[in-house]
Amino acid sequence: MSSQHAPSRRAVVPGIAVTVAAGVAGYAVASGSDAADDPAASRAPASSGAAGGGGAATALAKVDDVPAEGGLILDSEGVVLTRNAAGEVQGFSKVCTHQGCSVNAVSGDRILCPCHGSAFDTRTGQPVAGPAKAPLPPVAVAVRGGEVFPA
Repeated sequence: MSSQHAPSRRAVVPGIAVTVAAGVAGYAVASGSDAADDPAASRAPASSGAAGGGGAATALAKVDDVPAEGGLILDSEGVVLTRNAAGEVQGFSKVCTHQGCSVNAVSGDRILCPCHGSAFDTRTGQPVAGPAKAPLPPVAVAVRGGEVFPA
């Protein structure tokens, strides 16, 4: 009698597979959507105002701290700053677009993720190796007076 009312494996297994796939997809979307833009932006107002009037934000780094044709990872800000040969500074999220790990190194012209071997171009944030298919999200920065600020 219980076999008449119990669902079969053929009915349960596809449902579990769909649930797991939806969970993985939801995690991937959620981890990539907030990346570092929101945390960096949400901290910027808290650090402003201390400079005295005008609401100037606190500098992320000095331009000279960002190696030419390399980069600097700012763990507390969730940002990777890179600088090209012309001295222009770019900002990217430090959250890998593959599975949400944090990139942990900049070597030459690559931003490296330790989890699955993804690497991203320091000039564009585009993936150049590994399983990541999407670029690192840009983080707006501005250079003023030899310092890099959130834009």
